[in-house]
Amino acid sequence: MAETHFDEWIARRFARLWPENFEPAELDPAVEFLAELAGGGPVLEFGVGTGRVAIPLVRRGVRVHGIELSPSMAAQIPENGGEDVDVTVGDFARAKVDQRFTLVYLLSNTITNLTTQEEQVEAFCNAAAHLESGGCFVIENYIPALQRLPPGETTHVFIATPDHVGFEEYDIAAQIAVSHHYWVIDEELRTFSSPHRYLWPSELDLMARVAGMTLRERWSDWLRAPFTSDSRDHISVWTKP
Repeated sequence: MAETHFDEWIARRFARLWPENFEPAELDPAVEFLAELAGGGPVLEFGVGTGRVAIPLVRRGVRVHGIELSPSMAAQIPENGGEDVDVTVGDFARAKVDQRFTLVYLLSNTITNLTTQEEQVEAFCNAAAHLESGGCFVIENYIPALQRLPPGETTHVFIATPDHVGFEEYDIAAQIAVSHHYWVIDEELRTFSSPHRYLWPSELDLMARVAGMTLRERWSDWLRAPFTSDSRDHISVWTKP
C-alpha cells in the first residue's frame, strides 16, 4: 500500500526545505516544456504536492488536475494561490479521474516513491488509462548514483549546505535507496527519511511498453540538452498511440 511521508510540518515548509526546486532557472523551463507539450489541452499531474508546477501552469491558461497522496500537501495548494487546480487525494498509481488528458506528468523523482516494481508499472498503466490517443506521459527522474560510489561503499551525499545535508543509502540487492535529510530550521535540527525504489531509463521504457506506450524523446534537462552517459537526470516522454 502507498504511504505518504509528507506530514503537515513538511507541507507547510516544503518550499523552504527544498528551495532548489523553486528556483526560476529550474521551474520556468519545466513549465514551458509541459505547457508546450500539453498543446492547449487539459493535463494531469501525478504527485501534485503543494502545486509547485501546477499553479504556474494554470496561470498560463492550462487546465490542471492533480492527484496527491498527502492530504497535508494538497491542502497547501489553495493557500499557495492554486484555487483553480482540481485535486484528487489518493495514490497516483491507482486513483482515477473521470476525464481524459493530453498530458500526464510525474516530476522530481516521484516515481521512486513507489517502492515496488508492481506499483511503478501500475503508475504507467494508470497514466495510459487517463491519456487521450496521442497523449504524452512525462517523467523527470535521476540516474542512480551507483557509479559514483567508492568500491564497497553504499552511501552517496547528494546535497551539503550550511542548513541542509542529504544522503542516500543504497541496498543494491533490493534496488532501494533510503534518503536521509538533516535540516537546521529556526535553530532546530529536523530529520526526515524515506525509502525509494530507484530505476534506470531502460526499465522505465519497458514499463511504458507494458502500458502500451512508446518512447518519444529523452533529454538531460528541461532545456532539451542531449541525454548522454554523463547525464545525472533525465526528462523522458512516452506517447500513447
